[in-house]
Order: sequence, then structure tokens, then C-alpha cells
Amino acid sequence: MHEPKVPYRARPAAGPASAGREALLRVIEAQGVRDGRVLDAFRRVPRAAFVPPGWLEHAYEDRPIPIPHGQVTTQPSLIARMVAGLRLEGDERVLEVGTGLGFQTAILATLAREVFSIERFPDLAEEARRNLEARGIGGVTVVVGDGTRGLPEHAPFQATVVSAAAPSVPEPLVEQLAEGGPLVHPLGPGGSET
Repeated sequence: MHEPKVPYRARPAAGPASAGREALLRVIEAQGVRDGRVLDAFRRVPRAAFVPPGWLEHAYEDRPIPIPHGQVTTQPSLIARMVAGLRLEGDERVLEVGTGLGFQTAILATLAREVFSIERFPDLAEEARRNLEARGIGGVTVVVGDGTRGLPEHAPFQATVVSAAAPSVPEPLVEQLAEGGPLVHPLGPGGSET
């Protein structure tokens, strides 16, 4: 068996942000996330690099943060639970639906071989690309498109995660999933800016 490729190996930051990050990790652990690799990814990827400048002081709070187009980021504890549910081992090709500003994408990139992320808003996709590049995070392809259609040209995916709630799971996402692969998708009416 070969060693899984991990495209991003940043060191945890020190200083004032690290205290906020450690507090956030305690919240994530209290939510039942015990996967050491997932916790380490949250320790290494600075959420502050993936939030709008006016929200930096809230970067390590366990809350959604407003972004353009009336969208919000997913709160970190929910990201942690969803990513832990994928049970990634390091050599997977992952499909992410809903890039936002790229934080969850960066977490996935620390845990999988390759991440394909779909964002419907071109400006958010471009900002996510810039955020990921600024952090030196590779192994990610951000595509502008309709996430409900997936990316059949890159399928099959060993795991799929959908960032936003919807009433049902789109059939193309199921069809593009490798046999036995996990698909994590929040079901419900969806969130709104708070």
C-alpha cells in the first residue's frame, strides 16, 4: 500500500489567533468530532484567511459568516462533522459542492489527494482560488457551475460533500459517487444570512 498524498502541510500558527483556534477546536470536539486528522486540519488551516476582512474578529467563533450574494459560510463545527463523516484516508478524489470562500475546501485539501469544488458564483470562486493560492494549498480545482449536476467529466469521486442544505440529494451526485463512497449532504430548507 502506498503512502497517501497530502498536498498541504502548513504548520499551526502561533500567537493570538492560535488561542481562538484552540477554543474553536474545543467546541468542535464537544460536538463529537474525534478524528485526529480532521482536528489537525482545523489546527493547521487558518479560518481567518477565508473570511471577509470585516469579519476577522469573528473568524474563530463557531458561527456562519455572511459572504456576498446573501450567502453565509458554514459554521466550523458543522464543517468538522461533515468532513469527519467522509472518513477520508488521504488518497481520495473528493467532490465539494459550494466552495464559498474556500475554507472547507482547504480543510478537505489537507485530508484528500484531490478536491474538485463547484461554486455557482464566479466572483466567489475567484476569491476562493486566491485564498487557497495565498495559503499555498494545492490539489484543488475550483469550477464555476451548477453543483446539482456534479462534475461527470471528473467522476467517480470517492467522497462527496455538499455545503448547503437542500430538500433532497441531486441524483447526479449519487451517480458520480464511487461504489461505497460516502456522500454528506445536509437536508432541509437551507440557511440564510444572520
